[in-house]
Amino acid sequence: MGDSCGAGRPDPLGLAFAAAREAALLGEVPVGAAVVRGSTVLAVAGNRPRALHDPTAHAEVLAIRAACRALGDERLTGCDLYVTLEPCALCAAAISFARIRRLYFAASDPKGGAVEHGPRFFSQPTCHHAPEVYGGLRESEAAALLRDFFRDRRD
Repeated sequence: MGDSCGAGRPDPLGLAFAAAREAALLGEVPVGAAVVRGSTVLAVAGNRPRALHDPTAHAEVLAIRAACRALGDERLTGCDLYVTLEPCALCAAAISFARIRRLYFAASDPKGGAVEHGPRFFSQPTCHHAPEVYGGLRESEAAALLRDFFRDRRD
């Protein structure tokens, strides 16, 4: 999974899943994200639009903002983003503007995703920076987390 996993190193996707589970406990859609550079975790965040009364408070955006603060830079050159769900158009734009090196995501999102679905943001000629993209990591786990969250909301 890239250079940020291995013996003695943090599991960034595992951290993203923990953030997603925490978001679910708070009544937020269970999506989590982690930004890493090498073996250093710069930021971990879960969705918080409801809690923050902010429609842009997606896990990816919050993690990117925190990582930029940690580095004191608006660019995350050489950083990788791990997220539990295929990013939407808002998050794909933030990923591009932040110059994320690699994007790893778990579940695909045919309805709201913008990487492999919908606008396919990184394939557009207007996209200035496209990360390497690796999808489908722990996909069934992420899909189950989302399915259970929405099932519990309907019951």
